[in-house]
Amino acid sequence: MGAGPESAAGAVEPEEAGPEGADGPVSSDRARAGAVAARSRRFPAVTQDTARPEGGGRAIPGAVSTPARQWPMLGVLAATAVGLLLTATGRPRAGCLAIGIALIAAAVMRRALPSVGMLAVRSRFTDMVTYGLLGVAITLLAMVIEPQPWLKIPFLETAVRFTVR
Repeated sequence: MGAGPESAAGAVEPEEAGPEGADGPVSSDRARAGAVAARSRRFPAVTQDTARPEGGGRAIPGAVSTPARQWPMLGVLAATAVGLLLTATGRPRAGCLAIGIALIAAAVMRRALPSVGMLAVRSRFTDMVTYGLLGVAITLLAMVIEPQPWLKIPFLETAVRFTVR
């Protein structure tokens, strides 16, 4: 008879039961939250689990050993290790080139392959930009290493002279 849950006599009327769930009736708040969650693309207010990064699945099915499934990441790490070894043995230009090319290859793999295993750290775009910019910067560094730089940047010599007086 009343407009709300309380009747004219002041007694509380039971609310309408929500939809039936597996455990019985579901409260109206949970039903509304479920309906909103089904329609919304927003993340839930309370996270139940962590999501794998985009492309963070296995590069090869689970029947294959772990190193074979992570071949993109292992390839980049191996090329970087070779570059560090070359740098440590007195060939810094070759070492920096190997590291730069490894990072550029990581950016290309992140773009081209649908699943790259642990090479996927952030979103695809962020990974590509990060790997690509670092790879290009390190490759350019390798090209301007003295003596006999392969690439001469006119303002770089002035900037170095200005900062190292």
